[in-house]
Amino acid sequence: MFKDFYFAIQTTMPIFCIIALGVLFKRIGWVTEEFARVGSDLVFKVTLPCLLFVKIVKTDFSNELPVTLVLYALVATGIIFLLLDRFIAPYLQASLDRGVFVQGAFRSNMGIIGLAYCFSAFGESVVATASIYLAIVTVFYNILAVITLTRHQDVTVAQTSFGKLFNGIIKNPLIVTICIAIIVSLSRIHVPEVLLNTGSYFAQMTLPLALLCAGASIRLHEFQTSQPLYWAVSGKLLFVPLLITLGGVCIGLRGESLGVLFLMSASPTAAASYPMAQAMKTNYHLAAAIIAATSLGALISTTLGLFVLRAFDLI
Repeated sequence: MFKDFYFAIQTTMPIFCIIALGVLFKRIGWVTEEFARVGSDLVFKVTLPCLLFVKIVKTDFSNELPVTLVLYALVATGIIFLLLDRFIAPYLQASLDRGVFVQGAFRSNMGIIGLAYCFSAFGESVVATASIYLAIVTVFYNILAVITLTRHQDVTVAQTSFGKLFNGIIKNPLIVTICIAIIVSLSRIHVPEVLLNTGSYFAQMTLPLALLCAGASIRLHEFQTSQPLYWAVSGKLLFVPLLITLGGVCIGLRGESLGVLFLMSASPTAAASYPMAQAMKTNYHLAAAIIAATSLGALISTTLGLFVLRAFDLI
């Protein structure tokens, strides 16, 4: 049992330490708001695409395509979304809180925290599987987020949002990079070694810089005492990963596949949920509080979840 707990701590503690350093550096002035913003932008547009491209082009997808994992994730996410949006959100009094609550409860920060969890737990061998999962489920996340946020908006805003959603998907650097890398891998196109080496140097910057900026972006003053916040945090950290992971166990997922499923679903609420809530004219203050609360709480809940999965020899 100690060995299982040690594995869980070894996975989450380095991530916690770098995020905590981001918070500390921000407080003592070594890192600024502008640095966190520019650094996150650099990760999203340059270093993370390089990491994904380098790993994916080296993957043999004729043998390693995670079809069962991805299909189950899409179905499970859709069911969870319907439960949150149709059966739980209507109990919230303020209509502008409902879409924010739903988005905060189901939408994970997979590109930074989720990928970091997977890499820390399983090493480089899991990056390709996690990347495919990330690409497909991210598109689904965006579609569901717009649906729930527009349910309480007027038609004009909804139409504009769906147009922005489509443009955002086709211009998303992660999705574009993953699609190109898969095509290169499947077509057996030779990629020059100098290009792969250059991309590897950028790739090595990704996780430390991303986690440091994530820590610097946490705003403790944005916590607010409210029922929607408690419900969203409880859903994101406990009920959503529990239900999705249990379903994965029932359909036979084990090892790295189950680990990816759990770690991606157990990650804190995606930072992108804040600007989306703001653009949709909903309660973006609640969105910020959910991001901050889940970013801190996920480190504990993920550690416990990993411990349980290891103790039962599921991963």
